Amino acid sequence: MGLIVQKFGGTSVGDAEKIHRAARRAVQACDEGNQVVVVVSAMGHTTDHLIELADQVCQHGGKPYTPPKREMDQLLVTGEQVTIALMAMAISAQGHEAISFTGGQIGLITDQSFSKARIQSIDKQRIFKQLEQGKIVIVAGFQGITPEGEYTTLGRGGSNATLVALGAVLKADVCENYTDVDGIYTADPRIVKNARKIDQITYDEMMELSGLGASVLQTRAVEFAKKYNVPIHVRNSQNDHEGTWIVAETRKMEDIVVSGAALKKDLIRVTIKDVPDRPGIAATIFGKIAAAKVVVDDIIQNVMMDKTATISFTVERGDLADIRASVDQLTSELGAHASFQADLAKVSIVGIGMRTHTGVAERMFQALADAKINIQNITTSEIKISCIIDKGQADTALQVVHDAFKLDKAR
Repeated sequence: MGLIVQKFGGTSVGDAEKIHRAARRAVQACDEGNQVVVVVSAMGHTTDHLIELADQVCQHGGKPYTPPKREMDQLLVTGEQVTIALMAMAISAQGHEAISFTGGQIGLITDQSFSKARIQSIDKQRIFKQLEQGKIVIVAGFQGITPEGEYTTLGRGGSNATLVALGAVLKADVCENYTDVDGIYTADPRIVKNARKIDQITYDEMMELSGLGASVLQTRAVEFAKKYNVPIHVRNSQNDHEGTWIVAETRKMEDIVVSGAALKKDLIRVTIKDVPDRPGIAATIFGKIAAAKVVVDDIIQNVMMDKTATISFTVERGDLADIRASVDQLTSELGAHASFQADLAKVSIVGIGMRTHTGVAERMFQALADAKINIQNITTSEIKISCIIDKGQADTALQVVHDAFKLDKAR
């Protein structure tokens, strides 16, 4: 008997028919002799609708108001609570016992970072008790609870973190991530029409792609999977085709120079000028930003002739409100000046084969040059190259980079 953790995203449980389809998959896996845990997201666009409703309430009287993150989490966790109950009903209607739990009910403990909480522990005993009784256990994704009993959410894509965290703590044989696509593609197929499904990809490559804009899996979910060596199978909930396996690296995988390309839009560049050029300043700046729970990228520092420095970095547009207060405080304390540039994007390529092949950067830069796309910043790691470009050229950039490495061709 194996143990399988399945996760169904919002589009896979968008209505009663889709919920029953997902329920059939869980029942089938159980009938094949497996213990089954199911993680579900809120139905369809429920989370987006709840956010829109909050926006409407906060616009009342013509004075925009930013709601406390605690209250937003109180609101957003309700979406998954609806789905878990409906999924349990659907499984029961198909003749199999099921029980649903919120994140708090299974003791999924997080820190206190509302809207971006991190999982700290899970009480697996309650789940195992129900599995041993032959039940299918349904768990609300995306949410947890603090030690003090406050509801928290795990950020966009947080149901994937729930999936893999449960897979790790329960020592699952596989985590099946059901979506509305057939697997992981060489690029976003909505933008790049000749994008190709990847059969296998490494944890490291998937972590890079997730952080660079690929939305199928949250980066933290892949980190969990790598740490605990939990294989993830990304599949389409509407068919039985083999999807993409996210696994540990094998020697054969190094023959593929570039595995995929990714695009992240809606970036903001924050530039802080007239920063005193002395030891400890960078630590002070990024310590303040870290305290605001904002992830930064593409950091560049230039030292000027007048012994000051200019520090630039990018953040996602959604983090601008969180970071602005920190930046304003820093500029006041340091006698510096800040500016914010919007309408930027980042196009990237990823592949573990870059470690052993040359000429990769030149080919990427030439493809962008031929398409008259100006590169504003470049960042690299051992297995990725990223370029900051104008947002208006983002889709074209992704296509030309994808074509430059012939990613539509099977390897």
